[in-house]
Amino acid sequence: MSTAETLTLPKLRLGDLVRLSTVGLRTRKLRAGLSALGIAIGVAAIVAVLGLSSSASAKLLNQISALGTNLLVVQNGQSLSGQNAELPTAAPAMITRIQAVTQVEQIGTIPGTVFRSPLVPTVDTNALSIDAASLDLPRILSTTVAAGSYLNAATAREPVAVLGAAAAQRLGIDRVYPGERIWADNTWLYVTGILKPAALAPNIDSSVLVGFPAAERYLEFDGHPSTIYVRAQTSHVNAVDNLLAATANPENPNQVNVSQPSAALVAQADAKGAYDGLFLGLGAVALLVGAVGVANIMIISILERRSEIGLRRSLGATKGHIRTQFLLEAVLLALTGGAAGVGAGALSTAIYASANHELIVIPAIAWAGGIGAAIAIGAIAGLWPALRAARMSPTQALWSM
Repeated sequence: MSTAETLTLPKLRLGDLVRLSTVGLRTRKLRAGLSALGIAIGVAAIVAVLGLSSSASAKLLNQISALGTNLLVVQNGQSLSGQNAELPTAAPAMITRIQAVTQVEQIGTIPGTVFRSPLVPTVDTNALSIDAASLDLPRILSTTVAAGSYLNAATAREPVAVLGAAAAQRLGIDRVYPGERIWADNTWLYVTGILKPAALAPNIDSSVLVGFPAAERYLEFDGHPSTIYVRAQTSHVNAVDNLLAATANPENPNQVNVSQPSAALVAQADAKGAYDGLFLGLGAVALLVGAVGVANIMIISILERRSEIGLRRSLGATKGHIRTQFLLEAVLLALTGGAAGVGAGALSTAIYASANHELIVIPAIAWAGGIGAAIAIGAIAGLWPALRAARMSPTQALWSM
């Protein structure tokens, strides 16, 4: 009586597979590190670009949320002849009558130059402007006084000025001293305060602000506002926007410009991200170069380890074992580079964001995509070398010993 014997294929345990797949990495550390460097650079570039962009966007969105999106700005435009038009003096009062408007403040530009003293050459204007300002201007612009105090009902009638943040810096005034004066439009003005930067109205930063009564008395101001700031109910911003031009100047609404500063900040964020695609493309190129490097190192490794492949095949290793071993080795090589790249990209994002006082935001798509791309590149780059290693016959491989 004969019995049939069933041959079973040898199985390769996971622990042994991992140990075999790391032989090439452990014995040729320098070469493996240089091959993984291309993957690391590409992944680091992708993580850093996405992280820096997300951090900047988060900061800007928080800033917009804090400043509010319900601020509208009304400015004088141009007439049909191309001359600067004038807003009516009654424009702020008329805008106040719009039901959804909650606050209205104004400034009026005064022709003239500003100097620290009359001894300063007249060509050194520092690009500063003189503006008559209403009493609650800082609140509507979501800014405050950095030093001293703002105008009040009493100082608004006297030759007193409050400096914008940039104006104070250009005039060399960093604090308010008793008796501090500036020479504005051939008139001495006493400085009582310095404002913090106004993100929603950057033109205020380079302005010297005086009260409307004082401007009319000392600086020959005609009383016409040049810019009117309007806060509206958040749910009715668009409706108020549509009414402002006709309300501010009913006779010539086409000579009125209406804008929303928060929209400009959003456009600024979009402009900052305009080059993200370029840097992501450079990161993709680096990944492609890294993939070529992984494929190259795997082919060289197979040629150098033919004797090992032949010996393992002669001892019972199947083609699948050889194929899986070298494919996993390529994946581990790329994964090492990907992990290093994620760490480098995250570190650079954290350093840059902290230096610029931004939130540190690293989106999941950045690090997960980087790791996933590294694994995919390792698998693709190592597939052909792994198949080539599996096709080697034991006799040909052992002949090279």
